[in-house]
Amino acid sequence: MLRAMDSAVAGLRAHQNKMDVIGNNIANVNTFGFKSQSYSFKEAMYQTSSASTGGTADANNTTNASGGTNPAQYGYGTVMGTISTDMTSSTPTYVGGLNATIDGEGFFITSSGLNDDVDPDTLKQEDFQYTRVGQFLIDSNGYLVDGNGNFVYGFRPNNVMNPDPAQQDTELNALRAPSAIQGSSFDGDPLQLTNVTINSLGEVTAMVKSDDPNRDGVTVSLGKIAIATFQNPNGLTKSGGGYYTASEGDNSGAYSATIPGGSTAGLMTGYLEGSNVDLAKEFADMITTQRGFQANSKIITVSDEMLSDLISMKR
Repeated sequence: MLRAMDSAVAGLRAHQNKMDVIGNNIANVNTFGFKSQSYSFKEAMYQTSSASTGGTADANNTTNASGGTNPAQYGYGTVMGTISTDMTSSTPTYVGGLNATIDGEGFFITSSGLNDDVDPDTLKQEDFQYTRVGQFLIDSNGYLVDGNGNFVYGFRPNNVMNPDPAQQDTELNALRAPSAIQGSSFDGDPLQLTNVTINSLGEVTAMVKSDDPNRDGVTVSLGKIAIATFQNPNGLTKSGGGYYTASEGDNSGAYSATIPGGSTAGLMTGYLEGSNVDLAKEFADMITTQRGFQANSKIITVSDEMLSDLISMKR
């Protein structure tokens, strides 16, 4: 009797946890870049009443022969198996402006702090956050930041007016408006920019606005946005706000930071990736989860009635 109650309580807890996952998915049905999660169950522990035994029959000696028996075990319900994230790309939504979505696998690299000249091979050793949400703007200091004010990282050009892809920086830096229109100048006060755009190869360009006629209207490059890819993106850890984190020793595997194009996915400018939550699936899972919860609660009710009958036998 108590085993039945223990199993039912474990089932209630597991189904409640699954409902928490479903509720979070539905709550984020309109969240840009959100990746839905799925919950699975697994059997809980077992108590063995009798073990499995092999037969003792011998063709040459049939005395005291016996057949084999299978084990008899009592189960104790269910527990959480896994909570996995569906990293499938979702439908892009056009919003215009200085926005972009990754047309394939990968993540934008952001950080709440400034890390200069970062080797892409040490990506996991830095305090970076990764996101699929490409909502960008230029802040008051000329930095390219996302909607939450985190710096966006990429590769700076060797020459802001005539960037040469073969000679651009090979280290990651926070992209910023240049301080001059000659060479690679990002250390002084940033130039005032207008008409900032991003192309499908991740290059951020803008026009200089100045009282100097020799500089006014000149097109400059801030650099190319970097895309981080991981061998197993499901191994990343969600940290809220549409961000993921990675660390040495986690299950995300091999990684790289490259510019869009070639083997790396390109960008769709003016678009943002929508949530990949499938409402039809979530509502179906909600119904089956609710029924599972009700069935387990019924086991507790019936077990209680049987215990009550047992206690009443004394009367």
